[in-house]
Order: sequence, then C-alpha cells, then structure tokens
Amino acid sequence: MPRVIHFEIPVDDPDRAIKFYSSVFGWKIESWGGPADYWLITTGKDDEPGINGAITRRQEPVMATTNALDVPSVDDFLGKIAANGGKVVMRKTAVPGVGYMAYCRDTEDNLFSIFQDDTSAK
Repeated sequence: MPRVIHFEIPVDDPDRAIKFYSSVFGWKIESWGGPADYWLITTGKDDEPGINGAITRRQEPVMATTNALDVPSVDDFLGKIAANGGKVVMRKTAVPGVGYMAYCRDTEDNLFSIFQDDTSAK
C-alpha cells in the first residue's frame, strides 16, 4: 500500500526558510546538489517515526506543502489517478539515479506527488 514518504515545502526565500526550520526544529538541511534548487531536510533519525522532506523554490503563487507517496509504478498509478477523477499536472519525470516522479491533483484539487524508486532512472 503506498505511504507518504517525503514532503516538499515551497518557499520564496530559501535562505530565510532554511534558517527558520533549522533554528525552530533543529532540522538538518543541505543542498541536494542536482540541477534544480532543492534542499533536503532530515527531520530526525532513521530509526524514529517520521519522514524527511525538502525545501524547493515556489513555482506558483498558490503552491502549498506537498506530500510524496511511494508507488511501485508511476505509470500504473497515473492511470489509476486519472481513472478516479484526479489530474496529472506534471507528467512522469526522471530524477537521474534516484527514480521517477509525477505531480497530480486529487478530486479536491490538492496537489501531491508520486514517486517510484529506480536507481537506473536517466
């Protein structure tokens, strides 16, 4: 069963947001180092309950915090999402060496992403 595995916080000022979240919650925040402005958030130890996330630059004025769900196949779940009234807002995209992802909206217009782990993604 797919579970929430990651969250993204869209921000206008990454430095300000990084300072806020690391100061308030003690989160470890580091640049992903990839082609996009993306900072990985470690919220705690791997053996404790909870998930990690990221800070990303806000792309739209109405962007909200987004949860990512782990799925065995992005392609299969894009079909299920569309068949059940959801919408694909960003088609399947490779994250090189990590996997595949897509952004969708549910029937209530909430944004979420789906992610398929695949280290051979290019």
